[in-house]
Amino acid sequence: MTIDLTRIDAIDVHVHVEASVSTPAADRVHPVFGVQLPTVPELAELYRGLKMAAVVFAVDAPESLGHRVSNEEVAEQAALADDVLIPFGSIDPTRRTDAAAMARRLVNDHGIRGFKFHPATQGFFTNDPVVYPLYEALESLGVPALFHTGQVGGGAGARLKYCDPIFLDDVAVDFPGLKIIMAHPSYPWQDVALSIATTRPNAYIDLSGWSPRYFSPQLIQQSNTLLKDKVMFGSDYPVIHPERWLADFAQADFRDAVRPAILKGTAANVLGLT
Repeated sequence: MTIDLTRIDAIDVHVHVEASVSTPAADRVHPVFGVQLPTVPELAELYRGLKMAAVVFAVDAPESLGHRVSNEEVAEQAALADDVLIPFGSIDPTRRTDAAAMARRLVNDHGIRGFKFHPATQGFFTNDPVVYPLYEALESLGVPALFHTGQVGGGAGARLKYCDPIFLDDVAVDFPGLKIIMAHPSYPWQDVALSIATTRPNAYIDLSGWSPRYFSPQLIQQSNTLLKDKVMFGSDYPVIHPERWLADFAQADFRDAVRPAILKGTAANVLGLT
């Protein structure tokens, strides 16, 4: 990893890879949002031009989302742009026969720096004991786990019940060495996510998937005070362009003193870049 924090202005901790470098351009359209799906090299070009780093991943949910991009391709392509890209893996924790071994292989052999989970499309409660061996592996490897929380924007058969962040409270308590990132403002459970982030030292929030102009007053207030070192910038690109997110962030009621941590400092600490 060669990211020079002095040469970037922000770290986007939530960027989707949904097209392989071999995917024909005609097939690279998001089935729900209708946006063009970028490849890893295209993401590197975009974020390098924006003077940002980005966490990139593909979601492992073949039954609901179909097969898109392998963890190995994300890692391989991101390694060619390690000045701006941080590769995360994704493992369907209840359908992969040896998820813990897969996580160890992806970290040790391919340079994966964390893992993304999407309980709604992968169909599991995050505190299911079946998943605990995987969490044990991630904790021992020292890599963070990023979980979709709150309402679901798409995916056939995705069920909202799996995305209540309250189930992550058990995970945070049972795996105190595992850094947990609750992705998105967790509507309709925003106060639950705020409480978990406040009371659990290893729990964080990323602000992706929503424009800051729609953030709840309590999310902004807590970000300015108790959680000033616990929230971080994420766009959810290609659903929201990082420039659009940042423009709305500039107009939102965040204190100037907390903006640097939200945009870069907290993520740099959580991702082990400092």
